[in-house]
Parts: sequence; structure tokens; C-alpha cells
Amino acid sequence: MRNEESGRRGHRILRTALVLIAVVVLGAGGYAGYVVVHAGRPVTLPAPTGSYPVGRTGFEWTDATRTDPLAPAPAGRRELAVSLWYPAAPAGRARPADYTPGAWAQLHLPGPVGLAETDFADVHDHALADAPVAPGQFPVVILEPGLGFAAPQYTTLAEDLASHGYLVAGVTPTYSANLTVLHGRLVHATAAGNPSSFNGPDLHAGAAQADGDRLVAVWATDARFAADKTIALDSTRLFAGHVEHDLVSYVGHSFDGAASLEACRTDTRCAGAVDLDGTPYGAVVHTGLAKPHLLLASGDLCLAATCPSAPADPAVHELLATGGPAWCYQIDGARHFDFSEYDAYYLAAPLRAQLALGDLDGTEVLTITGAYVTAFLDHTVHARAEPLLQTGNTELPQVKTQRHPA
Repeated sequence: MRNEESGRRGHRILRTALVLIAVVVLGAGGYAGYVVVHAGRPVTLPAPTGSYPVGRTGFEWTDATRTDPLAPAPAGRRELAVSLWYPAAPAGRARPADYTPGAWAQLHLPGPVGLAETDFADVHDHALADAPVAPGQFPVVILEPGLGFAAPQYTTLAEDLASHGYLVAGVTPTYSANLTVLHGRLVHATAAGNPSSFNGPDLHAGAAQADGDRLVAVWATDARFAADKTIALDSTRLFAGHVEHDLVSYVGHSFDGAASLEACRTDTRCAGAVDLDGTPYGAVVHTGLAKPHLLLASGDLCLAATCPSAPADPAVHELLATGGPAWCYQIDGARHFDFSEYDAYYLAAPLRAQLALGDLDGTEVLTITGAYVTAFLDHTVHARAEPLLQTGNTELPQVKTQRHPA
């Protein structure tokens, strides 16, 4: 009797376990189907807000003056892949530009985890491939992605700036980006280009500080080289007569935000620099930046003396204490990856939870970033009054002013 009762109890436990397993399997299968459907839906990036159509082309440039210090075996010259967005003339026959042309499509997350992300073939931008340039001369902006990222992942910002009359050269930092495409081949990050010291808790201590200072010098030189090459396009057929020679602006995200500040410090042509959520490195921290600069931060980077969600950043405060006119803003609800296009794609919840993405909806941070960067450049390059940059502005309530020039 006792054995029969134990047997019935065992069957009940087994039956309950099988039911639970079935529920989990069916639920997982249902969620997997949900993910596949949503990841397969086309995504259109936010439309540019300026008056110009946007053209896009690409270049591969070699700096004959430098041996690449980040290559696996430093011997060859420093090579850079550059995406160029620009104000275009209306062109009925120009085809839409691919979001990630050719092998750049492999920026998409690989393997099974990639099924939880929008296919990059389904991401639609607004640029026209190799379209004629609009009439006029346009100032140069060098756009640098965050560490590990590549220029195409900042297409929204680049297109928006181009639509407002800027030539935007997006420079992917070879051997620091997870993936670069040069001569049709894939180039991946190296230990020198993306050091493990950055994985520690303190980015301004020991090896992390030394690596940051070293890399910022490389990236800043990349940026100035790209500025020289972009200006030199004024003698080429497509861009002849369309490039403003005298002023260059630098815009970067994360570590390349730091590189933008340093590039501006060492370039007499610099009109201003923008650092998107990047802690500063290099000589500019100690000398300050005399040129105008904009720091636009997420809640993870503290620009004020005290912040409720993050400790004060000593490098930011040293930079601001010794530099020229600075505009500093914080976006409530934004996190570090929101300045790239990861928030524009569909990402399944388990994948999204692993990335530094905030609570704001979809592309809201991209829209805010474009508005502030454009306002800053219009003010510093064209001397236009920009209400968005004023203290007490209520147009975008998510943005908090942390510092404003007197």
C-alpha cells in the first residue's frame, strides 16, 4: 500500500514536471516565433531634419606618414575606412545607399544571437549612393564612433548633419573597431587597439589610463588625417568646389569623443568639438580646450559636481576647469549605447538587457543628439544664435543643462 502510494506520488511529480517542461518549451517556442517575426520587420531610421537631400560615398585612405601601431605586427601604414555623407543635389537616378554596404553587413551580431536583432538588410537609411553634391561650399565634420563600433552605426547623426549642410566623414578606427572592412576583407580588433584594461571598474587608473592616453593620441591623429583628406577632395571631380577649407569640427562618441577633444586641441582649423558620453583622455584634459566644445552625456557620466546616478568624473572636471567655452547637457533616461543606433533596431528582451540602453523610447536619444549637435555646430561654425543651447530651454525636457558659457 505504501509502495503504491509512493508510486502514485512519483507519477504525480513526474506528470507535474512534464507539464512544466511542456509549458516552458511551448512558451519558449512561442517567444522564439515572436522574436523572429519582430526581428524580420523593416526598420527605417529617423529622417534627416535639414533641407538638403543626403548623398553617401566611401573611401579607403592610407596615411603614408605613419606605421600602424595597433596592427598585430606593426609594419604597414595606417589605413582607414571612411564613410562620407554630404548635402546632395536632387538626383532622380541615384539609388538608395545601403545601411551596411557589402561586407560591412557583418557588423550584425553573428550566429544564433543575431536572430534576436533586426537584419541590417532591413535597416533603411535616407542617403543616395554617390549622388551629385548640392551647389555651394560645405564645412567638414569628422565623426568618430565609440570603441568597438563602426561609422555606419552612426548613420542617423551623419545624415542629419549632412542634411544641414555639412560634409560628414565617418572614420572607423582600424584595429579598435570590432570590425572594419578594408579592400573587401574583414579586419578585427587587436589587443593593442581594444585593450583588456578597459574592462576594469576604473577607466582612469593604472593601465587603463595609460592605454586611454595612448589610444586617444592615435585616434586624434586619425581624425586630423581624415580632415586633411576630406578637404583635399575639393580637387576631385565629385566634390570639386564644394569643400570649405578653413573650418573643421570633430564629433565623437565614447573614447572617440575624447579623441575629438584632443584632435580639436591640436588642429588650428578646429571650430569646435563634441564629446558624446565619453570620459576625456590625453593632454587636452590637463591643458583644457580653448575652442568651443559640447559634452552631451547619458545618466552614466556625471558632468556636474554631484550627480544622483553616477560619481563625478575627475577627467571631465579637470578639462572644464581649464578650458574654453563649454556646453554640457545630460539626457535623463539615456545610457551609453543610446548614442549609437542600437536603440533603433529591434532587439529581443534578453539581448537588449545585456546592452547599455536606457528607458527612453526607440530613437529618442538619436533625435535629441542630432538636434543638439546641429545647434552647436551651427552656432560655432556659422555664428548663428541657437535657442536650444540656452539655459532654461524647455523644448526637450529630458535634457538637463549642467554647464553653459557665461
